[in-house]
Amino acid sequence: MTPILLAIACLLIITLSYVSVCAASPFGDCRKCNGFGFAMTTDRKGRPKRGKNCRRCKGHGKRIRVGRWLYNRAARTYRAGTR
Repeated sequence: MTPILLAIACLLIITLSYVSVCAASPFGDCRKCNGFGFAMTTDRKGRPKRGKNCRRCKGHGKRIRVGRWLYNRAARTYRAGTR
């Protein structure tokens, strides 16, 4: 295989695997709070305790993946244009 064909094949495999991940699990863990839904803080003795709710995920701990967001936007535009 030539290097260009190998690169195209690798990119195609990566793209298809990301599409399948977005279809199977459209939500991922929030990157700011690591899926907890809140920030971890410590009390005066150094023990961990629950902090404030995460503003990015609004305390749910999940975020929508970029690929799923793009798909939802395209589907919404298509539905709005075909009415």
